[in-house]
Amino acid sequence: MKQSVLDLQARVSELIGSQVLDMKVEFDELTIELAPEDVKPVLVRMRDELGFEQLVDVCGVDYLSYGLANWESAQASNSGFSRGVFDFDIASDTEDLYPARRFAVVYHLLSIQNNLRIRVKTYPTNSQQPMVESVVDVWSSANWFEREVFDLFGILFNGHPDLRRILTDYGFVGHPLRKDFPLVGHVEMRYDADKGRVVYEPVSIENRVNVPRVIRN
Repeated sequence: MKQSVLDLQARVSELIGSQVLDMKVEFDELTIELAPEDVKPVLVRMRDELGFEQLVDVCGVDYLSYGLANWESAQASNSGFSRGVFDFDIASDTEDLYPARRFAVVYHLLSIQNNLRIRVKTYPTNSQQPMVESVVDVWSSANWFEREVFDLFGILFNGHPDLRRILTDYGFVGHPLRKDFPLVGHVEMRYDADKGRVVYEPVSIENRVNVPRVIRN
């Protein structure tokens, strides 16, 4: 393990240890977990006092099906890949679609001056309407990152100056990276030459699970 990462861990423990819920080092990078209400003030201190001047990325995670997907490997060959996944319906197999700690927001920070990286994770308290404070006024680069997380996961960022979809269509329904969102989507779109515009219709294909083909010598 790199000494610089151990030094950073010690510095973080000294500076904000009372607010850190969890801390671990994996792959020579430090990851800390914070309560949602502590994220913004702690990130400000990390920028000003620890030199993390750049926000590299903000991403969302949906843990709804975490640990539920089973991969059959009994028929796996010595060479090649021959595992298939069981098909299951999250809506019917999971009694509660909004368990605690279903969603996470992850911040990736970079200190150019110290050549260090750190990952900050938080779990919004309310899974039905997940929300954290926006950090656009801390790093302007968070603007589009937070819009992407909102668009794909439905996580709200309180205080964002322009929180609207950025990747999907304006009239898109749902959030496509949520685990309960169907792989085929809810509607399909096409251009109608007679109407001279794009039209939305019910999905005409059936959802299915692709099984990787077996590759053998």
